[in-house]
Amino acid sequence: MSTTTTTITMKEVKKDHILIFPFMAQGHTIPLLHLATFLSTHHHHLQITIITTSGNAPFLQQYLPSSINLSIFPFPSSPLLPTGVESTDHLPSMDLHPIFAATTTNLRPHFHNLLHSLHLSNSLPLCLISDFFLGWTLDVCRLFSVPRLVFHGMSTFSMFICKSLFVHQPYSSEDELFQIPGAPPSLLLSRHQLPDTILTSGDPNNPVTIFLSEIGATDINSWGVIVNSFSFIERGSTLNSLNHSTRTELVHGFLALSLFSLPKLRKEDDDCLQWLDEKKKKKNSVVYVSFGTQTHVTAEQLEEVAAGLETAECEYLWVVRHASWRPPAGETIPHRRERGKIVRWAPQREVLQHEAVGGFVSHCGWNSVLESMVAGVPVLTWPMMAEQALNEKMIVDELGAGLRLRKVGEDGVVKREEIKDGVRELMVGEKGKRVRMKMEELGRMAMEAVEDGGSSHKSLSELIEELQRCRTNGRDDDQGLEMEKVAIDANSLLEYQDCIQIS
Repeated sequence: MSTTTTTITMKEVKKDHILIFPFMAQGHTIPLLHLATFLSTHHHHLQITIITTSGNAPFLQQYLPSSINLSIFPFPSSPLLPTGVESTDHLPSMDLHPIFAATTTNLRPHFHNLLHSLHLSNSLPLCLISDFFLGWTLDVCRLFSVPRLVFHGMSTFSMFICKSLFVHQPYSSEDELFQIPGAPPSLLLSRHQLPDTILTSGDPNNPVTIFLSEIGATDINSWGVIVNSFSFIERGSTLNSLNHSTRTELVHGFLALSLFSLPKLRKEDDDCLQWLDEKKKKKNSVVYVSFGTQTHVTAEQLEEVAAGLETAECEYLWVVRHASWRPPAGETIPHRRERGKIVRWAPQREVLQHEAVGGFVSHCGWNSVLESMVAGVPVLTWPMMAEQALNEKMIVDELGAGLRLRKVGEDGVVKREEIKDGVRELMVGEKGKRVRMKMEELGRMAMEAVEDGGSSHKSLSELIEELQRCRTNGRDDDQGLEMEKVAIDANSLLEYQDCIQIS
């Protein structure tokens, strides 16, 4: 692995050069690692460099082929953050997330030095692809006339709803359904389906609102937006309605593009997969349960999950990240019970691809949704934070490829009976059969998209070609138009049809 701090040698940039700058969180980083791997493997005329920090470099080095460079910056210290924490996955509380995101702005001098060194060697990159949280990179890119593309790690469905509701607050009571400004009347939501950042967006003095307003402006003023999704679940016309100056590229499923190209990270992989191999004679018999890397699940809720899974009478593979919780009767983790296996980590892509797995109880993070779709595994939805309830809305109501857990107790805990009934319906019920058929159909379409000559390959090639034309023409295509000319409007969702229908 070739690594640098602020410089990249001329030998490394004889090819067209693309810089990729992920936000320091696994859910944000991994899709861009897939993109980098695919570009390096299938577009040999490109040199790819990923920008990261010292503490995150070992994680990336386990994933990436030697053809990809790392440019490593020291993570800025902050008295408000725990020493040594360089990823949001390691924050003791997500309450520190805004502070962490704000601290990344102190990486600006290092990024400036990197571009300056490339400028001096007459080897500026074709573009920067950066996470939307790193909006401060736009001004630096402007100084060197480097096009900035923004990566959004959510569906366009969720992104456009969030962008519209950040400006407009058409909701009142908790239970009352409301229409989204500019959307078809059939698309209704309630307050409990909205991210906290949207619910607080009406307060102009809220630090999170101020931060999101600033990075929203950098979205609009950047050269383009990249979204990790598929054309058959997202309407291209919706993307084009973001504004009339910023290109929005639906770069189809680059998480799927490199599905089998990245190595497994941990020795626990073989243990999980060997256990599933013992079950593969009975196809679709195991339900996989995981709530992501950043969700905190209480011990009380874990007790209910444990009881619900046992009484559902289905075999299960369950990822539990709680530091101190143990299953009933004092067993330890990892632990194999009569019906299931409990582990602290599992190779999710490989697990979902396994023929024994027939259902996924998920927090509905967008990466997990895409992985389940590529694998053709239906989802029992359990959103817990951020835009996950909007992903649930899409997968259940728009696509018909999942079922939702409906009953939450007054204490906020989903009870064991609801979990048992939901798992049973997903795995052996009639509704479960229907959503499995739909998700398998979507999975076939996803794999067609990422085959040679498929829409994923085509969209990436067209994007690179357009960037090359812009460089040849000696312009950055008006990157930096006034925000008021292109601000998100109530009409931004007008072209989104009533539902995404897939026959």
